[in-house]
Amino acid sequence: MAQTTLAILGAGVWGRTLGELAASNGHRVKFWSRSGGESLQAVVSCADILLSAVSMKGVRQMVEQVRGWPLPERAIIVTATKGLDPETTLTPSQIWQEVFPDRPVVVLAGPNLSKEIQKGLPAATVVASKNVAAAQRVQALFSNSRFRVYANQDPLGVELGGTLKNVMAIAAGTCDGLGLGTNAKAALLTRGLAEIIRIGTHWGAQAETFYGLSGLGDILATCNSPLSRNYQVGYQLATGGKLPEILANLEGTAEGVNTTEVLIQAAKAQGIYVPIACEVYRLLKGEITPGEAVTELMLRESKPE
Repeated sequence: MAQTTLAILGAGVWGRTLGELAASNGHRVKFWSRSGGESLQAVVSCADILLSAVSMKGVRQMVEQVRGWPLPERAIIVTATKGLDPETTLTPSQIWQEVFPDRPVVVLAGPNLSKEIQKGLPAATVVASKNVAAAQRVQALFSNSRFRVYANQDPLGVELGGTLKNVMAIAAGTCDGLGLGTNAKAALLTRGLAEIIRIGTHWGAQAETFYGLSGLGDILATCNSPLSRNYQVGYQLATGGKLPEILANLEGTAEGVNTTEVLIQAAKAQGIYVPIACEVYRLLKGEITPGEAVTELMLRESKPE
């Protein structure tokens, strides 16, 4: 692949990690952040590929800022944010595509714990777009011997897998914090995947996507690692922590907290059955204890698998 200029919006851990991967492949990488010295216009105007790695709460504001500057003619937009917009329930890629309808938008998601990738440990991810050529360009940008990148044509499924698994990671951390054992966690994650598929297909994603890296793969990574911020939220709640203090001490944003609230609002409005997400929501709101959440899930009406 010819040398490409990658402009990354957001200089957090994930954005920096992706930038290092592209740079190791010989590409030019430019970062923009509010605390940085370079203007947004300067960074955007030189981008062959524009990658957004800001937190969910900053996505819409970032999109509105970028629309004020002309992008290079063939520039591709990539989003690496996982979340749902509180006002519209749109995903990050949907927000970008809404404002830039004629631009290819690519979603990047997978079982990608930044600190492991920074250590050079092997990992894989998915880049997804309706525009196959755009996905393939992004695939080539990041692929190397330690980071395997797969292309996919279901961007909504890839994005929802990476987003909704954060809700399940809070539940998984709670399970481990309570010391409930392997059987309980296996049951939780299996039913959690079923819940994610139920939501995703209701919103128009393909069921098979959730059995891939951005669904099942991301669940296995995020729901089993103390490196996951969302897992830490659940674990610390189960061991006596208070949510405001937990969030204040995290290194970065636990997107699953906002995602849970938006998901519950949408599920209620659309009649989607989300029992695990409901208990996570009640736990985050302080309406029940971690132990009571487990009891509620175990005592639900018996039903076929």
